[in-house]
Amino acid sequence: MSDIACGTSTNANIRPSASTGTSATATTHTHATTRTHATIHTHTHTHTHTHATTRTRVTTRDPARAGMRGRLLRWRVTTLGLMLALTFATGVVDAVGYLRLDQVFAGNMTGNVVILGMAAIGGTGLPVLGPIVALVSFVAGAAVAGRVLRTAAPGWSGRCTGLLGGVGLVLAATAVGLSVIGTGSPAARASMAASLALAMGVQAATARHLGVKDVTTVVVTSTLTGLAADSRLGAARGQGALRRGAAVTLMIVGAVTGAALCLVHEGLAVAVAALVVLTVTGLGHAYAPPGTSP
Repeated sequence: MSDIACGTSTNANIRPSASTGTSATATTHTHATTRTHATIHTHTHTHTHTHATTRTRVTTRDPARAGMRGRLLRWRVTTLGLMLALTFATGVVDAVGYLRLDQVFAGNMTGNVVILGMAAIGGTGLPVLGPIVALVSFVAGAAVAGRVLRTAAPGWSGRCTGLLGGVGLVLAATAVGLSVIGTGSPAARASMAASLALAMGVQAATARHLGVKDVTTVVVTSTLTGLAADSRLGAARGQGALRRGAAVTLMIVGAVTGAALCLVHEGLAVAVAALVVLTVTGLGHAYAPPGTSP
């Protein structure tokens, strides 16, 4: 009996021992699982770190490229180039005014003054209402721009951006008006001429403030005078010949472009002029130097 009791006790001890061994094994397995999770976590962390490093490098390169591109554009964009582009736009607008709006010049006020002088004697068949409206509107636009720029610093500023942006928007609105209303009545033609002349007056005053020599953007009479007077046939100074020649050429090219587009629709011609002015405005605001061009 005693031996049997001892054997039973031994068996009882063995079973807990086996149970304990199993428990240890489970514990060990649990720890192994935990370590495995830790390893996965570490791997995930390493991957995230690598991804963050890659993004940091890309971000570092982009500003450098953008800065290089900005410096290149700033080197290429000059106030002179922008004013020459506006001269082209004036040629387009004047072609529309003369061909579709009763022989009215929206930018060249000398032509309107001469037309009014000839029409004063009567019997010439020349328009009167259109040139008068254009002349008054041009003066009003120039006066408004002069008031805005009265205390502005020399060179391109935010006020120049606002004024030329307004010119582009007025031209765009006029293009829409020409497409919707048309030029069938004298009142419609006069109102469109007034709108174009108002825009050209603002543009001319802004160009005057920017002070690019020989490039007023609206007339080339003084430009031709300087080109001829300083040529080899004149004083032989040779100063500004390229700039002056470019202004005259772009005015002619603008007039040719405007006349060609009028064969399609006058609204399209004014829309092209508006696009040019708005592009000049954006480039000038972003890249034009603050000082005036020589």
